[in-house]
Amino acid sequence: MYVLKKLEVGKVPRVEFENFSKKYEGGDQLVLDGINLEINDGELFVIVGPSGSGKSSFIRMVAGLEKITEGFLKINGEIVNHLPPKDRNLSMVFQNYALYPHLTVEQNILFGLQAKKVSKQERKKRLIEAAEMVGLTELLRRKPRQLSGGQRQRVALARAIVSQSPLCLMDEPLSNLDAKLRQQMRMEISQLQKKLNLTLIYITHDQVEAMTMGDRIMVLSDGQARQIDDPITLYNEPKNLFVATFIGSPKMNIGDAILHNGMLMIEETLELDFNFLSDVQALPKTLKVGIRPECLVHGESEGEHVVVELEVANVEQLGNATQITFRVGNEFWNAQWSGQWLIKLGDKIPVGIIADAIYLFDAETGKTVRNAVIKDRNEVRS
Repeated sequence: MYVLKKLEVGKVPRVEFENFSKKYEGGDQLVLDGINLEINDGELFVIVGPSGSGKSSFIRMVAGLEKITEGFLKINGEIVNHLPPKDRNLSMVFQNYALYPHLTVEQNILFGLQAKKVSKQERKKRLIEAAEMVGLTELLRRKPRQLSGGQRQRVALARAIVSQSPLCLMDEPLSNLDAKLRQQMRMEISQLQKKLNLTLIYITHDQVEAMTMGDRIMVLSDGQARQIDDPITLYNEPKNLFVATFIGSPKMNIGDAILHNGMLMIEETLELDFNFLSDVQALPKTLKVGIRPECLVHGESEGEHVVVELEVANVEQLGNATQITFRVGNEFWNAQWSGQWLIKLGDKIPVGIIADAIYLFDAETGKTVRNAVIKDRNEVRS
């Protein structure tokens, strides 16, 4: 029997998930499958994954908007499964901002405080502070239709700030903004989170957002936590093929590989001497090989690498860098080279493959059997 009581106001929360699971009525498949996790107080924790991975169900269960099928949600050691949303002492920023079109910016920001019967003087004080933080001081009399997308997002943020809830949930809040504004808002949200010492759970499908914002990241797929780590560890030491290909932009190059006659054969096209592998006997029979785009260098670059000749399938000039796509067997591999390279489609050019930078995965299970061995990533830049 749970004792229903409001969570303590003002205390920065630690959030724990024990066998956290979700199954919808009439369905056999778990939307979330036994997630065990602890989010530290004051942490910006990002949950990233493709559409249908269970991200929105996760955060709605934390908010109390959906029922937890199995397991426990604890906030500061208290089981809150049965607490209604209003008693969980949290705020939420939705993807669609959830603004009332007939209310002004000021009224939208203060709506929750009025419902909680916070005094008029306290409401005004919090409004001034929040509006200054997010740059809305001059826009308080406007209606949402008179605001840009970024300004509407700031209204939603201000509404979360004035609640002074120590736990904040954000469900893909930047997905409706253009690329430049998303970058600006990522920075502003991160700065606000640190300034206010919030415990922030942030949902996104964008791995760039996840990498640039999160203190730690959970990569979610098919309702399962594939890996939970800090951004650099996720990038350098993925535990499985899904994480390796999901994290990183441009994404990791992948190909089928076998060991044959002392060589690592990739896509029946590339042959590499596998002397760099320490224990060949322990490797599975069928492999997937992976290599990051920055570890495909120009053949004349300095350093130890195997040079092969590859045909150019596409070229993208980015100004400060050039992204080149090569055909490797049935796959297309990307390289990203610093500077401007005048390369044409169909050209065959020498490409250096850094053996130490190769990842190996079990083709059947997807588990990582070898991570890249790179002491200094600066050494592989060209």
